[in-house]
Amino acid sequence: MIGGILMILVALWIYQSAMRAKVDNVIMWVAISAVVFFVVQLAFIDINLYILEAIKGSQGGGDYERDLTTIGDRKNEGGFQGFGGILLSVYMELMPQIVGVLAAALIRIKFITKEAFTLGNLFGDIKEMFQGIKQSFKTPADDK
Repeated sequence: MIGGILMILVALWIYQSAMRAKVDNVIMWVAISAVVFFVVQLAFIDINLYILEAIKGSQGGGDYERDLTTIGDRKNEGGFQGFGGILLSVYMELMPQIVGVLAAALIRIKFITKEAFTLGNLFGDIKEMFQGIKQSFKTPADDK
């Protein structure tokens, strides 16, 4: 669910940045960014599964074979307890979305706004995007 909401926010961010930069084919850039966000996110989920399988495989011995119909061996048990387990769980949950946003931000800065590569430019226009979303919920009676 978070990935879907984040993809919508990334699409809005790219759209508003492309409109401000007066780029041709705005919808094409929004679509490219959304697809890149989705593909990068799926790739990192796959990487996380390989990491998980490597950790669980090392605990289960050489004959470890996960049953594809159950998810019981992916529970937060064994090597996933304690502070290190919490950090690993947080990494597994957040890294795909973070890397997806970074990939969309790189497309935005390199091909859409064509600004210098700085941290401020990389995440520029996010504040304006949220202000625009906030303004869209206001009614004319709220302005008075």
